[in-house]
Amino acid sequence: MNKAQLVEAIADKMGGRQQAAEAVDAVLDAIVRAVVGGDRVSVTGFGSFEKVDRPARYARNPQTGERVRVKKTSVPRFRAGQGFKDLVSGTKKLPRGGEVAVKKAPKGSLQVGTAAKKAAAKKATAKKAAVKKTAAAKKTTAAAKKTTTAKTAAVKKTAAVKKTAAKKTTAKKATAKKTAPAKKATARKTTAKKTTARKK
Repeated sequence: MNKAQLVEAIADKMGGRQQAAEAVDAVLDAIVRAVVGGDRVSVTGFGSFEKVDRPARYARNPQTGERVRVKKTSVPRFRAGQGFKDLVSGTKKLPRGGEVAVKKAPKGSLQVGTAAKKAAAKKATAKKAAVKKTAAAKKTTAAAKKTTTAKTAAVKKTAAVKKTAAKKTTAKKATAKKTAPAKKATARKTTAKKTTARKK
């Protein structure tokens, strides 16, 4: 069966040959694009398509027996699903005409391959890193605020201490000024007493 025959086979179910051809083209295009991108396309009950990397190796030319270097390459690979294998081997009977040979796939059976999983994992790690960065930034800003408030409080305390010290010194000076004339007066009195005592 070639592609045209496949389209003819499903034309009745799709409502016309044109719709069937578009459906076949869309399915094949989606599979090819996914496999080329490194994804694994898995259809439940049918099989899976994937990209396989073959390393560089040496092979032999079958005609001459000469050793030939084969470059590294990537090839597509199809693995049949268990339901498909059972039908082909004969362990299960193929249903009659109008019934579905392969079970309908449940939601999410078209599995995304490793490339898409890696991309999703990268996005998740990037989101986590961004969340961690924002949390760290918030912590640093909070710490900076705390340090600035502590600094301002310390500056205010030192200013208050300086003011009280200045007030004390001014009070001491004022008391010193007040006591200085009293001392002079007492000194004069003592000198006057001494002179009177000498005269006597």
